[in-house]
Amino acid sequence: MPDQLPESPAPTAPADSADAPPAFRSAEWFARVGKYGFIPRSWMKSQGFSAELFDGRPVIGICNTWSQLTNCNRHLRDLAEHVKRGILMAGGFPLEFPVMSLGEPLMRPTTMMFRNLVAMDVEETIRANPIDGVVLLAGCDKTTPALLMGAASCDVPSILVSGGPMLNGRYRGRELGSGTDVFKLDEDYRTGKMSKADLDDAEAAMSRSAGSCMTMGTASTMALLSEAMGIGLPLNGTIPAPDSRRAVLAEQAGKRIVALVRENVTISKILTREAFENAVKVAGAIGGSTNAVVHLLALAGRLGVPFTLNDWDELGRDVPCLVDLKPSGRFLMEEFFDAGGLPVVMRRIADRLNLGAPAVEGGSIGERIATAQSWNDEVIRPVDRPLTSDGGLVVLRGNLAPDGAILKPSAASPKLMQHRGRALVFKDAEDLRNRIDDPDLDVDADTVLVLQNAGPRGYPGMPEVGTMALPKKLLKLGVTDMVRVSDARMSGTAFGTVVLHVAPESALGGPLALVRTGDIIVLDTQARRIDVEVDAEELEQRRRAFVPPAPHYDRGYGKLFLDHVQQADKGVDFDFLVGGSGTPPSKVSF
Repeated sequence: MPDQLPESPAPTAPADSADAPPAFRSAEWFARVGKYGFIPRSWMKSQGFSAELFDGRPVIGICNTWSQLTNCNRHLRDLAEHVKRGILMAGGFPLEFPVMSLGEPLMRPTTMMFRNLVAMDVEETIRANPIDGVVLLAGCDKTTPALLMGAASCDVPSILVSGGPMLNGRYRGRELGSGTDVFKLDEDYRTGKMSKADLDDAEAAMSRSAGSCMTMGTASTMALLSEAMGIGLPLNGTIPAPDSRRAVLAEQAGKRIVALVRENVTISKILTREAFENAVKVAGAIGGSTNAVVHLLALAGRLGVPFTLNDWDELGRDVPCLVDLKPSGRFLMEEFFDAGGLPVVMRRIADRLNLGAPAVEGGSIGERIATAQSWNDEVIRPVDRPLTSDGGLVVLRGNLAPDGAILKPSAASPKLMQHRGRALVFKDAEDLRNRIDDPDLDVDADTVLVLQNAGPRGYPGMPEVGTMALPKKLLKLGVTDMVRVSDARMSGTAFGTVVLHVAPESALGGPLALVRTGDIIVLDTQARRIDVEVDAEELEQRRRAFVPPAPHYDRGYGKLFLDHVQQADKGVDFDFLVGGSGTPPSKVSF
């Protein structure tokens, strides 16, 4: 046998044979003769893999975001074993690989800072290795979009498997929802309604299993939207993390990815424009997290799908919110799953959906949901009895947000959806924390809280600080909501009349940076407007006097982020990663 590299893989059957295997990418590594096939096969065999696994079958990567630093994902190593079993059952060769994990409760300054880094990790790992298709194991907030973005840039066959929501929190006879009830408990503690000991007990009772937030936070939203777009299997978004049916779904995904590779169904054939349109409408029907906006904009950018911020308003307008789930409603993800899950929701809004959009299990979205049945019409409301009549996100524009801002009506107070009030400006999140509970703070219930320098570059990373705690002095008076405006994000578990993602951000000198305490801000969601009542000449004078804040980083990934991150209306992706590059052949490394 020659020890030099032939220019093409050694075929295992005649090229014109009906039995010839497909030319998978992995053949470039494992089907070669001579040293260029010997070395990768030999090193893999050191792990105990038999020669049979190198017979030309598809190699399936299992992209795993397991980490003990990410409770949402700490069970994914076990889930990966079920994926492997499905891959082997279908005649594939499973190879698990790790990528950076993103845990929202622990990472600073914010996991959003590192979403693009994980996407790069996924993209380059797939491209550099003999991977024909990939199962993406995700859980906590930013892991889902990061993994999808990385796979999209390579355009390989892909299936997303979510880790699932954790069990409901239970505390002294009441249900506790991740995040949502944290805000309420914190307000009770800050105002003296709850003791430290009681707060400690609630802390231990809220998170009692592996899995992501069991409210309609970003993790649940992105898992559900992945299901709605067809890249996740039915019920991917709702099966609880500890439920054995989650493991069965993982096995099914392992079996199905092998078929997708053999059929050459790449991720771009699933995540079409029609799929994104469905996602926007489903986001409204489930009362989904506002974070879905930046994630789907970034994902569409990787795929070259025409999809803009305006689509969120035009497609989602007037979609009723049917899922009665915290923070907008009463229930949690366990009840949503028991009631029938997302297929029921999608069947109830079927007249608004692209039913011909493809699904990874084969067939169409319409076929998937055709027989869905509700088992609890309190949790999943009928269309004629919605939780709110307008569940879609509102895209606002005006002289305060010329490139757009967003608001979630299902989490807002109806009386504040048209509002005019005096601005109280906080120059950054630290200023907010230092002053918000000052008893002498000049604030009343009509005041509009304004937070600057919390956007992609300003914080940096665009953290979930847009919810802004209400002043203690007003909480004691019974005030439960105020209009809040920032260039930040907010947790999907949060609630309130909160204007977010203001673009361009204040750190770049956007109009938000020019607002001063005492200025009048007008919010009109009906007209899709957010304005500051300051004339153009005065704003221009303030703009000329604007001094940008010093950059937070001068080296490493932080500097890369600051130099290349796009604004919220573009999905906060890196400018140089827009548009994928596939998996072109690479030079050998030896």
